[in-house]
Amino acid sequence: MSNNVFIHPTAVVDEGAAIGAGTKVWHFCHISAKSVVGQNCVVGQNVFIDNDVVIGNGVKIQNNVSVYKGVTVEDDVFLGPSMVFTNVINPRSFIERKQEFKPTLIQKGASIGANATIICGCTIGSYALIGAGAVVTKTVPHYALVMGNPAKQTGWVSMAGNTLIFDENGNAICPLTGSQYVMKNGSVSIYENV
Repeated sequence: MSNNVFIHPTAVVDEGAAIGAGTKVWHFCHISAKSVVGQNCVVGQNVFIDNDVVIGNGVKIQNNVSVYKGVTVEDDVFLGPSMVFTNVINPRSFIERKQEFKPTLIQKGASIGANATIICGCTIGSYALIGAGAVVTKTVPHYALVMGNPAKQTGWVSMAGNTLIFDENGNAICPLTGSQYVMKNGSVSIYENV
């Protein structure tokens, strides 16, 4: 663990946990021994990070989030307050199903709103935006905006989180940054002049 890490005195960080430089771990957190938390992350109050979880760099985990085994969080992801991950499809207290954990992947730059639920086995695409309270039951494309229960795609967003409006040629411009996006075959990507 780097010397440049802040860990609040009430937090529990098990021996063996890897925490990157510049990361802050706040009140009443528990970071398990076999977990990896990247650089410059913010781990809010009352967060639990399970064994074998990998958290990328620049991730913000807001209060009351549990990141269970089977979840991978890439760089620059935002996990909103009290959002929920699951890791078993059909849990029962009297049946152990640890061999049935389904992996969940949150890709670079995605944001998940407060109180949203991500059902295990899903991938949340890069820069996707999951609305507050949404219940995500299937994979979400890059740059997609989804909301509701069950979550449905309602539009597209830029890397900056602004709504993208595509013209008849499948082109859109982020109103905040001026970055250009293109839609081809139902997929969105940022335009890169090569």
